[in-house]
Amino acid sequence: MSKTFKRYMVTSALPYANGPVHIGHLAGVYVPSDIYVRYLRLKGKDVLWVCGSDEHGVPITLRAKKEGITPQQVVDKYYKIIKESFEEFGISVDIYSRTGNKIHHETAAEMFKTIHDKGGFIEKTTEQYFDTEANQFLADRYITGTCPHCGNEKAYGDQCEKCGTTLNATDLINPKSTISGAVPILKSTNHWYLPLDQHQAFLEKWILEEHKDWKSNVYGQCKTWLDRGLQPRAVSRDLDWGVPLPLPNTEGKVLYVWFDAPIGYISATKELTPDWEKYWKSPDTKLVHFIGKDNIVFHCIIFPAMLKAEGSYILPENVPANEFLNLEGDKISTSRNWAVWLHEYLREFENQQDVLRYTLTANAPETKDNNFTWASLQAANNSELVAIYGNFVNRALVLTQKYYEGKIPQPSLLTQADEDVFSETLKLKKSVETQIEAYKFRDALRDLMQIARIGNKYLADNEPWKLAKSNTERVQTIMYVALQLTARLAILSEPFLPFTSAKLKKMLNIEAVSWNDADKKEILAVGHQIGTPELLFQNIDDEKIKSQLEKLEQTKLDNAKAEAVAKPQKPVIEYDDFVKNDIRIGTILEAQKVPKTQKLMQLKIDTGIDVRTVVSGIAEHFKPEDVVGKQVAILVNLAPRKIKGIESQGMILMAEDFDGKLVFVQPSAPVSNGSTVQ
Repeated sequence: MSKTFKRYMVTSALPYANGPVHIGHLAGVYVPSDIYVRYLRLKGKDVLWVCGSDEHGVPITLRAKKEGITPQQVVDKYYKIIKESFEEFGISVDIYSRTGNKIHHETAAEMFKTIHDKGGFIEKTTEQYFDTEANQFLADRYITGTCPHCGNEKAYGDQCEKCGTTLNATDLINPKSTISGAVPILKSTNHWYLPLDQHQAFLEKWILEEHKDWKSNVYGQCKTWLDRGLQPRAVSRDLDWGVPLPLPNTEGKVLYVWFDAPIGYISATKELTPDWEKYWKSPDTKLVHFIGKDNIVFHCIIFPAMLKAEGSYILPENVPANEFLNLEGDKISTSRNWAVWLHEYLREFENQQDVLRYTLTANAPETKDNNFTWASLQAANNSELVAIYGNFVNRALVLTQKYYEGKIPQPSLLTQADEDVFSETLKLKKSVETQIEAYKFRDALRDLMQIARIGNKYLADNEPWKLAKSNTERVQTIMYVALQLTARLAILSEPFLPFTSAKLKKMLNIEAVSWNDADKKEILAVGHQIGTPELLFQNIDDEKIKSQLEKLEQTKLDNAKAEAVAKPQKPVIEYDDFVKNDIRIGTILEAQKVPKTQKLMQLKIDTGIDVRTVVSGIAEHFKPEDVVGKQVAILVNLAPRKIKGIESQGMILMAEDFDGKLVFVQPSAPVSNGSTVQ
């Protein structure tokens, strides 16, 4: 029998303040959190939801170095961007804090000291990589090298982003410092470790026996870690950015970010309310962590071990982690700018927050990695939100204005079909709440949309616009039923589509409603005056989608250029070999594509010594009419050869860019045909 809780403490993974939030973050963590918390609030539950920027760790310092600013400037910049984006997108967190705040430093230090004083850490000296040129120890992300598993030459000291394998810095082949580029050496340093192996038995019982109801991906990953056997994990690092280690004679050492970041949930709650302890220390509180799959180990094994070692905190009841969301078939990557950034979406799709929320929820990576495409967003909006949800609501409200001046009509006797509509949608309402409480938000949204489908079909089947003159009593009943369904939809939509729900409630002229009000058959009383109908959604045209795809295509090109490496030098030749080449400047007089080929173009070139034919593989890059009149460099003493039956008497010189684009090698100003290239 499941336990009943008096209150809920909900947390969402703290986004690194080293860049904006993208759709992968939203789909994996923040939209599911928001749905869950909005639902609990509508149910009248005592719930707190905290989040905030994770402002420590190497990614911050790497970003600072890249942008040529201080770490503090980095976190200030991205804290503001993330916080404002969340607010505009409707992420209704009770507080968006930051781990750079004084209260967090104090809270993290206090937890470390409590565990330390209880003998909960072990201190040991190990060898870690040290950059002799920069004169500092290297955190994992300051080291790159070749992954021993897949051969990726850009793997980090903690993970290979290509194959996803977790690494130790010492696993890397040919490691080098990202700070100076030097090959690091191993040097002794002293650190404190959380002995996870000492918590193994407790964690096995707590997870494997008491929480078999966790999502399979969460339970499975935890079991894998436990089956391998837990090892001590360092809680300190040699860095100058983070929460200083609260022990004497430890200058230059900070709390490792994975230790200090989850404590940010507690410090944010402290910042929010003086009653914070009842949300973190009472067994009557249900603690739920919303995270992505890359944080499962930290929230299900390491953080619970920390809380257990401290001794006074409750443990999470559930950790509903989602998998990853890809973008147009490719892994979302901040470093490659392969993402849809929230702050850019809000600027480019004004007042269409719910379209993205709907698409991400309908396609949520709840059980496996999933894929976002711009085509799927357009289809979700045009074919579902506009054509089903919006169409039903608009018909119901416009006809009410037309027939009854916006007042809820008096129904006559309800038919069995009318009663069926009420009972079917009430069952769906119950299913929506069951699915939300099981963290199956994609299924819950599907049930919500089914209510709109039923309403749409109800109006289409009954066609009140055709009965308006012949059977006014029946029309009043039809419209009464449709309006009650509209009100039910307005209430139940709030967790998923908060902007749409607010707009619809305004049109219905209803304000304070609870989740349970959707149980009523009559939500809108007879004679109730509704407001002016407006369209809830607008179609998204092809041009808008095309522009987004073009932006991504440009990102691909930019990445290809950034990652391109010049081809290796060819074998050395003697000067006498080079001077044998007779390169002249000539002018293209005529050009035509060679029939039945894609790449070949036949050129007639005035070389200054004669007019000759050259066959060149440039047809995929240039049109014949575009090259006529161009001056080009041509190797005139190349032995003739037949290509597709045409004798080619030379070769024009072209430069090939890293992205495969061809560019003519030509003089910067016109010169006489026959001029030699020295």
